[in-house]
Amino acid sequence: MSNTVSVEAFTQQAREFLERNAERKEAAKAFVWGEGSDNVAMFEERSREAEMEVLRKAKEWQSIRFDNGFGWITGPTQYGGAGLTPAHERAYNGVERDYRTPSLGVFQIGLGMVAPTILAHATDRAKDLYLRAMWRSDIVGCQLFSEPGAGSDLASLQTKAERDGEEWVITGQKVWTSGAQFSDIGEIICRTDASLPKHKGLTGFIVDMHAPGVEIRPLRQMTGGASFNEVFFNEVRVPDDHRLGDVNNGWNVALTTLMNERASIGTMGGGETSMWTRLLAMIRHYDMDSDPIVREMLADLYINTKIQGYTGQRAMDKIRAGQTPGPEMSIGKMALVDNQKRMNDLVSHVLGAKLQADSGEWGTYAWSQLLLGAPGMRIAGGSDEVMRNIVSERVLGLPKDAGIDSKSPFKDLKVGTQKD
Repeated sequence: MSNTVSVEAFTQQAREFLERNAERKEAAKAFVWGEGSDNVAMFEERSREAEMEVLRKAKEWQSIRFDNGFGWITGPTQYGGAGLTPAHERAYNGVERDYRTPSLGVFQIGLGMVAPTILAHATDRAKDLYLRAMWRSDIVGCQLFSEPGAGSDLASLQTKAERDGEEWVITGQKVWTSGAQFSDIGEIICRTDASLPKHKGLTGFIVDMHAPGVEIRPLRQMTGGASFNEVFFNEVRVPDDHRLGDVNNGWNVALTTLMNERASIGTMGGGETSMWTRLLAMIRHYDMDSDPIVREMLADLYINTKIQGYTGQRAMDKIRAGQTPGPEMSIGKMALVDNQKRMNDLVSHVLGAKLQADSGEWGTYAWSQLLLGAPGMRIAGGSDEVMRNIVSERVLGLPKDAGIDSKSPFKDLKVGTQKD
């Protein structure tokens, strides 16, 4: 495929490709309360067998897209991308929406967060090894940042990497790792020099998730599912050519990944029709559409969701223009979780006790999965407290948190297990 093709010609090529490889969607049927699935869970609750089947279908479809020039539309041609513009990518996505294709959500972290970091910071050898393979779905990537004592305060992490010739030896624990159970590689940030301030002595690596010494355990959450994992590293060896960026410059590597993570989280949920349709249908089903309190809550949710969507769009416009977004990411992420609380309050007001026990009534207890999953989003991608600090310092010009010590050697700080 020529990297000078016009958007119009590219759109036609995309439609021809999809006609050959996918089925057109039937005309959408109007949503009817009480029909179909009432699942509104924030985190998918699948068995391992079902999860692997979703992964298999996603891999098959992504490899077909890649082999036909539609798998990495904006990527550099030297690594298998089509070398086209974001406008071409938007055109393809617009066409694909008309066809029935497998969900590619299992690649959100690997392709949305890890692959851009590899492209920006990895060695030429690592780029050659992994970028094409990731975008063709031959391998899957995960992100290994958070630790039991270092979540939103990522710079307090204690997993260490020690140099041994042309290799590094990694020992420590990571937690809340999505997709670790089916990932082949992971982006990990480690402490490489504890004599430096906590933001300075970090280094990023690409680690083989199948290497000796890597142990993955599922984490059971209060929804009953296990969408996340804890990962233990016991003297895991990583070659130096799998290092991301310079030694002790891992904080900048992490920021590249976090920017993309907050972009994906902060722009989620900008008013999906299906969710709004369900909410309105539920309110009408229980004859509460004339209730003044419900109407006020619904209007408040709608207005703030629109604001969230516009804020997210500003951030995405900067990314597409090759610019680094400022606090829009943090503001968008804060808006998302605030709107989730508004939605939860509305659902709780309408359903009341129906949320507390499964009576078998359609469209009632199922909402509890959404409510139980919402608190996790107040932490994912940076806690509310961290996001507010970013906005207060970078937007409002307020002084930095006095409790943050960014000058003392990390080994002298009372953080994590060093508190003992």
